[in-house]
Amino acid sequence: MSPAFKTSHTISRSSLIVAVAAFASLLLVAACSGDDESIPFDPESSLIATLEISSVAFEDGSEIPVEFTCDGANTSPPLRWSDVPAGTRSIAIVVDDPDAPSGIFRHWSVFNIPAATRSLAANQPKTDSLKDSRRQASNDFGDIGYGGPCPPSGQEHEYVFFIYALSAPLELEGSPTPQDVSAALRGKVVGTGSFSGMYARR
Repeated sequence: MSPAFKTSHTISRSSLIVAVAAFASLLLVAACSGDDESIPFDPESSLIATLEISSVAFEDGSEIPVEFTCDGANTSPPLRWSDVPAGTRSIAIVVDDPDAPSGIFRHWSVFNIPAATRSLAANQPKTDSLKDSRRQASNDFGDIGYGGPCPPSGQEHEYVFFIYALSAPLELEGSPTPQDVSAALRGKVVGTGSFSGMYARR
């Protein structure tokens, strides 16, 4: 499958994620309002903002350089993103492989990034705690921090980098799992975005 098609696919997926999140927020507001028509509806407070996230190391939909995979140094890539919406109190980033044979496979969860941050340097340490308030969870390899693309031989997988602007930090203790992070995100997302890269074993 060509990179051009994958880029289009990723944009479509991102748009769908944002649309579904916005629709869910609208349903929640409607449910909470009940039959009380005295409460004005504010559409701006119900929308999920769209964020731009990218890497200087590879373009959206293109091949992820080997240094960021299990065939290379297995270090995290550099990331940068756009301004976050008002009300953001922290940022989280997760990396998922939706093409894994057993279902979605989590490669990275980094959270409680300060709201004023606009980038992450490459090669983040593989520890529970990073500088400032930043934290990392375990990945589905069972290790802390980033675990690079490592698809089965002969398969090309897509790796999606999701960013979430959050209304509050995630209150997770110890060494949280990917499932812990996903559960803690619920109800806190005020902005989201994504981009992706491709990789096949050499």
